[in-house]
Amino acid sequence: MSLVVLEDVTLFFADRMILEAVGLRLGHGDRVGLIGPNGSGKTTLLKVIAGDQEIDDGTVTVARGVRVGWLPQDIVVRGGRTLLDFILSSVPGRVALDEELASVGAELEGGGLSDDLMLELAERVGELHERIDHFERWFSEHEALSILAGLGFATGDEQRDLGEFSGGWKMRAVLAGLLFQRPDVLLLDEPTNHLDMPSVAWFSDFLKRWPGCFVLISHDRDFLNEQAGRIVSFEVEGLRSYPGNYERYLVQRAEEEEILAGKAKNLARERERLTQFIDRFRAQANKARAVQSRVKMLEKMESVETYAKRSTLRFAFPATDRVGNEVIRIEGLAKAYGDHVVFPGVDLTVKRGEKIGIIGVNGAGKTTLLRMIAGELSQDSGTIKFGSGVKVGYYAQHHADTLDLTATVFEVVQRANPEATVARVRSICGAFMFSGDDVDKPIKVLSGGERARVALARLLVNPGNLLLMDEPTNHLDLQSSESLATSLATYDGTVVFVSHNRSLVRTLATRIWNVEGGRVDTYPGSLDEYLYSMSQRRSGDSATPAALATSTTGKKGVAPVAAKAAPKAAAPVVPPTKDDDKARKRREADLRQRRGKVLGPLEKQVADLEARIAELEVAQGKRSGELADPSVYEDAPRRNKLLSDFQSGADKLEELNARWEKAATELDAAKAKLDAEERE
Repeated sequence: MSLVVLEDVTLFFADRMILEAVGLRLGHGDRVGLIGPNGSGKTTLLKVIAGDQEIDDGTVTVARGVRVGWLPQDIVVRGGRTLLDFILSSVPGRVALDEELASVGAELEGGGLSDDLMLELAERVGELHERIDHFERWFSEHEALSILAGLGFATGDEQRDLGEFSGGWKMRAVLAGLLFQRPDVLLLDEPTNHLDMPSVAWFSDFLKRWPGCFVLISHDRDFLNEQAGRIVSFEVEGLRSYPGNYERYLVQRAEEEEILAGKAKNLARERERLTQFIDRFRAQANKARAVQSRVKMLEKMESVETYAKRSTLRFAFPATDRVGNEVIRIEGLAKAYGDHVVFPGVDLTVKRGEKIGIIGVNGAGKTTLLRMIAGELSQDSGTIKFGSGVKVGYYAQHHADTLDLTATVFEVVQRANPEATVARVRSICGAFMFSGDDVDKPIKVLSGGERARVALARLLVNPGNLLLMDEPTNHLDLQSSESLATSLATYDGTVVFVSHNRSLVRTLATRIWNVEGGRVDTYPGSLDEYLYSMSQRRSGDSATPAALATSTTGKKGVAPVAAKAAPKAAAPVVPPTKDDDKARKRREADLRQRRGKVLGPLEKQVADLEARIAELEVAQGKRSGELADPSVYEDAPRRNKLLSDFQSGADKLEELNARWEKAATELDAAKAKLDAEERE
């Protein structure tokens, strides 16, 4: 049974067609990821399904009794009630029941009623209590509090007035209310935009257990892959549907394009052959029948339109001016808002070429730290020193809202670097999908996503060698987010960025700063390595890579718990003798020999595997480049050999990576074991 059916839905905004003859069916258990570039109509389609947008043609049918819940990107939420009241009252019908119960109760208390009327009202009170009991069983306060906790609200927040919360936390409250309502169809437009990473993880687990239907717009590839069972995509040829998650969609789309391209090439070759025959024998009477036959064949031949390539954000950074090894040094950085101390005194360094991802719960101080580094916010004490020759570029979410609304796209970008030539400014605008007359559009007519792209273009027209970026993928579509991540990964400067987008952090970060409880714990590795080490730390495994995490004191392996251990009594100091010194040197030599014997073979195995993997990756890259050449597919033997070699190489690469992972794990375990034995 279909819950929602759209048939031939067409919608215009002025003279621009937003939706053209769109058809879509949503059924029980559908988990739909809705994708497409900014401005393609994703949000508009959700509004149509929610009943918030009228259409010009077609039909929208919602099955009887089906409840649709809708989370827009922007919403106005007023105060005047507690957060918990807002969540509990969000369930349709509950408020009406409470109001009717109060009204009937007041009528009974008023007196002067006949016995029959009193009996009737008493029965109505009983019915209302039964229905309210049903609500409380299905929509309990405990469930509401559990959802609020999962989305990051602190204990006690449920009794605060809703008006006290910031815009981001109000959006979380609206999301909590929707999840609490459990609608039959849940419409989510970028639901993770205002969530921190722990809340995204909780929300992802919650959605995996969601029994109903939902439609999700998200620029986070990882989140989309975790949730979607079907991808509905705004393509240049119309709205298309593909089974599976986003990764599966990419494979299917690529296969479609390859098949269509091959079919179009074959048809073109056949058409050319028929045309040559007709032209050659048209004048020969004895060939007239054959010519006529081929003319009919030519007329009946189908035409195949290959997919038009969609414009996407593409930007290559120029080489940056070289700076010293130390780009930023932060010492004793402190910041407080009244009695609330955000940072009591933080020490940090940033090295040349690092790409540092700042993560942590909302309110921990991630953006505050970045704003202080950028000079947009002053610290209370401490110093922030930049290395010689460092030139800072800074992008913040609010920068898109501060653009000159009367200026054009071209003017805004050019003002960021007046020395840039017109051609360069136009080239950068084009890289951010503002080409032709689009560069002359005033900022005031642009969407939120388009303004975000202008703000990025303004930064990157003169990027410098240190980029500070706060949630750079917010308001970008999925393809633009991934293109930006790819461009930043090739940037030879230094990047310090705040993001809740796990896909971006995974792609870009070479070091993690976790902001929590006034500390900034640093980890020299990727997001996955950091999350793994944190899970091991929580499970009490002290021999994990978590021991490499560095606190703001700069001392490795120091955990907060260790700092609270009771001090041991000081042992008497005895000067070392010559015999002691000889024994110590002998022990050190024995340890080195033992380490070499135990670790040497493992280290050699890991190094050999790394070299073989690197060599095979180069070969695979070469094969991939050859396969991208359309002429390859005209030579069947060459194509088949390349495809066979590429598949064999991929299988071998998977095997080598598995062996490397096993060997590296054994090496780490052996090192940890030796370290533990040596400490004993």
